[in-house]
Amino acid sequence: MEILWFVFAMLMIVFVLGPYIRRRRGGVRLVAPGSPDAADPANYGFDRQEDLDIRVPGPDRDLMDALDNVRRTGRWQAASQLLAGTPQEGELRWQRVQAFGGAAALELVQQPGVGAQWLKAWRLEADEDAGGAQVHAELLVQQAWRHSGGVGSEDHRIILEEAREGCRRAALLAPGDPVPYITELAIARGLAYPEAEFDALWANVIDRAPAHMGAHLAALHYLCGKWHGSREKADAFAHAAAARAPQGSLLAALPMFSLYENLPDVVLVGSFYQSAAVTRAVEGALYAVHTARQDDPMLAHVRHLLLLFLVNMERWAEAMEQVRHVDGYVGALPWSASQDPAAQYAVYRALAVAGYEANGGSPATLPN
Repeated sequence: MEILWFVFAMLMIVFVLGPYIRRRRGGVRLVAPGSPDAADPANYGFDRQEDLDIRVPGPDRDLMDALDNVRRTGRWQAASQLLAGTPQEGELRWQRVQAFGGAAALELVQQPGVGAQWLKAWRLEADEDAGGAQVHAELLVQQAWRHSGGVGSEDHRIILEEAREGCRRAALLAPGDPVPYITELAIARGLAYPEAEFDALWANVIDRAPAHMGAHLAALHYLCGKWHGSREKADAFAHAAAARAPQGSLLAALPMFSLYENLPDVVLVGSFYQSAAVTRAVEGALYAVHTARQDDPMLAHVRHLLLLFLVNMERWAEAMEQVRHVDGYVGALPWSASQDPAAQYAVYRALAVAGYEANGGSPATLPN
């Protein structure tokens, strides 16, 4: 417990002093507030921390418009129309279902008992709408993981069991849609599905969307050492998926996510991020980013995690390239695992800027 408090204290120091990181050729160190040598992400046109959007990993104008409409009017039709027009088999539908479920969960936290009335109306007025059923199941999953008293509590189990029934109702309404099964992967983790039951669920996913990056990430959570698998199982799963990934698929980045899922709470070996395993995984992820379609909805997810690894590897120019692409949005790992995703991202962004400038970079040298 003492080591956890120590790590927490160190993170808070970094958070408070992060904006005052000095640029010095060949290294990075902290300086006093207000120093003219302090690295300033605003010089690059990056968003202020308070303006970062924690809901999504990257821009989706249609989704933002629908979320704003739902919040402003209290009606569900805009959400339903957007999901009805979003292809079942792609990554975008899963992300949008997550966003609507997350918005409803946040409303219920902010206004207990009265929030998310639009979703309740959606289910009552259009109970055959597959989109509404999927969003409701996702809401329950997010409630269980974020607001139920924690893993192992009775409320956590009860809500996840209700979510499982919600996923199965949603699957009946749209038999070819992988989203209900992908959502159930988070339930499998929380309810500790036996391996055979997890394998059957995974078969339902890959029958419908064999190259779905989001589904592979959800399965990886279950398979990692801190849940129901092991580092070896997670690595084998990730490397197998990367090996059979079609050209242009972001599945080539999956070994990097496996490394992240199996990171120890405290990395005590200074050379860890310079190890061959980390280098191979990061190079695979960079290859995936460079060969993927630039409109791939999962591209931002890969860039966000790359930022964490590249900063720790002191590969500053490549880290800045990720910031340039994702800045403004922080709704993705690793930031979403934090209690304050915007603050956590802002620390790494400040480190990237400082390291970039310490090695001769400037706003003028960063590609547009």
